[in-house]
Amino acid sequence: MSAAMWKWTCLISHLLLSPMMSSLARQQPPHPKRPFATFPGEQAEGTFNHLVVDERTGHIYLGAVNRIYKLSSDLKVLVTHQTGPDEDNPKCYPPRIVQTCNEPLTLTNNINKMLLIDYKENRLIACGSLYQGICKLLRLEDLFKLGEPFHKKEHYLSGVNESGSVFGVIVSYSHMDDKLFIATAVDGKPEYFPTISSRKLTKNSEADGMFAYVFHDEFVASMIKIPSDTFTIIPDFDIYYIYGFSSGNFVYFLTLQPEMISPPGSTTKEQVYTSKLVRLCKEDAAFNSYVEVPIGCEKNGVEYRLLQAAHLSKAGAILARSLGASPDDDILFTVFSKGQKRKMKSLDESALCIFVLKKINDRIKERLQSCYRGEGTLDLAWLKVKDIPCGSALLTIDDNFCGLDMNAPLGVSEMVRGLPIFTEDGDRMTSVIAYVYKNHSLAFVGTKSGKMKKVGLVQRGFPVSAASCYGNWLHRDEWGAFYRPGAWLPIL
Repeated sequence: MSAAMWKWTCLISHLLLSPMMSSLARQQPPHPKRPFATFPGEQAEGTFNHLVVDERTGHIYLGAVNRIYKLSSDLKVLVTHQTGPDEDNPKCYPPRIVQTCNEPLTLTNNINKMLLIDYKENRLIACGSLYQGICKLLRLEDLFKLGEPFHKKEHYLSGVNESGSVFGVIVSYSHMDDKLFIATAVDGKPEYFPTISSRKLTKNSEADGMFAYVFHDEFVASMIKIPSDTFTIIPDFDIYYIYGFSSGNFVYFLTLQPEMISPPGSTTKEQVYTSKLVRLCKEDAAFNSYVEVPIGCEKNGVEYRLLQAAHLSKAGAILARSLGASPDDDILFTVFSKGQKRKMKSLDESALCIFVLKKINDRIKERLQSCYRGEGTLDLAWLKVKDIPCGSALLTIDDNFCGLDMNAPLGVSEMVRGLPIFTEDGDRMTSVIAYVYKNHSLAFVGTKSGKMKKVGLVQRGFPVSAASCYGNWLHRDEWGAFYRPGAWLPIL
């Protein structure tokens, strides 16, 4: 994205008001704060791990330690389902249900690792840390357990116990069973767990084929596994999945993964972390469409490369006009922290950046076209361990090309850079969500200290008035300041 786009973008935030904005706020009468509903949980160990909202009813489902909660839209408890604790040992694989485990068993908490609503079958998929990642299928109305598959190896989805180690995307069909794309860190157990796979979501929650691979034979399966040779190069190699979504004919995951690089002027390699977008075709049972492309952000010579959070939204008319895109184009709102070297202890400097998904897809298409002309190598060191030359083939590669059993999986070497729209130096941004309100793009950003910033993107030089500023001031008491008709927003 060009520097010209940057000059079109300005930001307003009720937590980061410029002196001019603060002055305007002091000239206006105060407005009463809205009361906020809260839900503290029922137990000391009841840490909340995941949240999903039923878009049809407004009901909220919370995945916690040893509990699944169903709440009303005003955060009143409707139903509670207990998921743990239970006797377990993380060294047991498969769990004792499948074969005897000789490790000592202790009472172990069940940490919710994934929570998804399966709208088609009116059920909740709740996966926990017990027994190497067993999932429950719960009825949405009352959290009654419809099924808990456990008797096949495919039923154990992840051995990582931390919340946030698993990400799932449901692909729905009208006349056939849905698919569940699962992405997970493997925690040194690549022989047990694929890092990405596509699974069957059967209509019957107790069916034998629930969570089975979409396709699996002796040579090919709907999965990607980390080769054991990779661990000889990077002993603690793993792929951490930050976000996932589907768009058009593809499923996407945003990841953070280590790699070895040679710094300029150095003969030795050092380990850094790189943020990458992974793309797969929804209908690709053999995973020949797997492509990785590095993503990052830069502003004033400072690189932001450690992905913290992401959210998919639409552009909206105002932002689309600035980006040369369509209002219905998918936009990725992303938060990166500064640098590449610290994963677990990221620096406080962070940036909110946006990507036009179509531009990333265009870059992937260019890479596919060049590789099928026989140019370069597959550029996927962790998966192929060594450089493999691209093979030449005469074929047309369009926007929906899903790969062949050659030149796959494929990596893109050149980073796609996002457009930085806001930076924070003292209180690292850690989460983001965005939506379109009356043609304007609006983002909410959460920070390390627990604050929330409201960020609005409007065209630079556009006069703000009651008619144009998010419609009748858009909850003006939340903004903390009024903007006079005809006033100009400052560039922060």
